Amino acid sequence: MASVDLTPELTCSICLSIFTDPVTVPCGHSFCRTCIGNVMDTQGMGEYSCPECEEMIAIPCANCILSPVPAVKTCLHCEKVLEYYCCEDAACICVSCRLDGEHRGHQVETLNEASEKKKEKLRNILQKLTSQREETKERVQNLEVVKRQVRRKTAGVTERVIALIRDIGEQLEDLKTHVLGEISRQAAQVSLQISDLIRQLEIKKKELSRKMGDIEELCNMTNPLTVLQEQESDRADYCDAEEIERHDIDVHDVEDLDLDLIAETLHSGLARIVTKVTRQPCLPEASDMLLGVNIASDMLMDVNTAGNDVSVSEDLKTVSLLEIDHRRPKRPERFQLNQVLSSSSFSTGRHYWEMEGSDFGWWVVGMTYPSIKRKGAQSWIGDNNKSWCLENCPN
Repeated sequence: MASVDLTPELTCSICLSIFTDPVTVPCGHSFCRTCIGNVMDTQGMGEYSCPECEEMIAIPCANCILSPVPAVKTCLHCEKVLEYYCCEDAACICVSCRLDGEHRGHQVETLNEASEKKKEKLRNILQKLTSQREETKERVQNLEVVKRQVRRKTAGVTERVIALIRDIGEQLEDLKTHVLGEISRQAAQVSLQISDLIRQLEIKKKELSRKMGDIEELCNMTNPLTVLQEQESDRADYCDAEEIERHDIDVHDVEDLDLDLIAETLHSGLARIVTKVTRQPCLPEASDMLLGVNIASDMLMDVNTAGNDVSVSEDLKTVSLLEIDHRRPKRPERFQLNQVLSSSSFSTGRHYWEMEGSDFGWWVVGMTYPSIKRKGAQSWIGDNNKSWCLENCPN
């Protein structure tokens, strides 16, 4: 029986010689241990490929026998346990790499020391991230409060603008009626004058026609005596042309429309409307988010609790909201939102106060426990279980 040549199956594809201390990689190909080790030394740590089929392979952990996984605790070059951390190369190394390998002379630490240092850095980063997240959350809550304020203010301003425009429209309609009435009155007066002049002229025309007939009759007479005698009669003034011209009626005697009076009526009416709008503005001033709240004489405001945009009068009785950052010093009792507390408090009994609020602005007044939060959305009076409020919203 002829023998089978097994030389190809026993030959290392790297050195092309019969295997010396052969090893098989996960893809199924075999190599000399030294040959495959040299190839892996030229490849990146942890990223190995079979030199024959180029399939990526992972070196199994030398300590995991029953369920092998990629090695992470042993050195992939010398198979010794990783005990140190090279600070310069940021790599975990074994004692051999530290003493004789490429990490010799580098600053190294034990794995526990390096791990604790890294954990400390991570804890600091986590603390900063947590603080930033809380600040971001608080800013979102504050913006939500401002958003609600803007929505309320927008609704109120819209309602007031609509009411103002409607009122202006009604006043303009009344002014139109008044001005058109004045024009009609003047037109009727002029028309009546013209009608009276026409009637006078019709009478004059009739009288002139009668006189013309009498004169024509005299002109047609053939008896000179009759014509001359008629000159002494009542018809003698018929030929007095100067007398006729003296009583003539001219078209220029008719009065015209008084355009100056009409214009004055229109302009004065418009001026009254503008003056009314100016004295009773529908739109709030720049300070009208929390407009002019005047407190009773026995209640004074505590400036140390006022938000930076809140203005408090010198007598500590009037509060308003201005778009001015007062840059007040930070205090634990100061509100981050636009509100302020009184300086007086009570623990029992019945109490009441009188206050005056703006007719055009949006304002809130209420009562709270001293333990109310001073930051975030939960610090807004009426939006928590520490306080209640009365709100004046124009809409």
